[in-house]
Amino acid sequence: MYKIIILIVVATIIGLVAFASIEQEMGTPSSETSTSTKVDEEDNITVTLTGEVTRPGTYYVPLNSTLGDAIDKASGTTSNADYLAFNTSFVVESGMSFYIAPLYDNSNTCSVAPLNKVNINTADKATLMNVPGFGDAVSSALITYRDSHGLFQRIEEIKDVPGIGEATFSKAKNNIQLRSA
Repeated sequence: MYKIIILIVVATIIGLVAFASIEQEMGTPSSETSTSTKVDEEDNITVTLTGEVTRPGTYYVPLNSTLGDAIDKASGTTSNADYLAFNTSFVVESGMSFYIAPLYDNSNTCSVAPLNKVNINTADKATLMNVPGFGDAVSSALITYRDSHGLFQRIEEIKDVPGIGEATFSKAKNNIQLRSA
């Protein structure tokens, strides 16, 4: 009985050490890497990736890195990533978060049809109103914001539009794109 318990404890410790070394090789900050030297902190920024990335989390990337570089640190995107909903050449800044939207509905494992998406950079008011969470006022505000600030470079920018907060973004994020096919 004691031999089995000792064997389980040893196997657990070996597994934890193996996973920790893999995590460090893949670029995920851990408690050990977050206490790195000042030179490393000055030359790197943090970027958080969620959604359809292989390994969601917060990553250190060099200054002037692109979203594509950060996605590479996260071991790439999943096969369900909607490439029209993010821009890999976007230059990231420290503390930014990016949501990589799905192409298919994650809640329906048998789904074979893509989600209905709307291009927030070109859609008119009537089309925008088809997006969950976008009513008349929000659609008008989005168009006004887009006309005065230029095209959206990342879907998270819609939270800068008056009337769009985290709740509206959560409803809309899977149904918007930056480009059309």
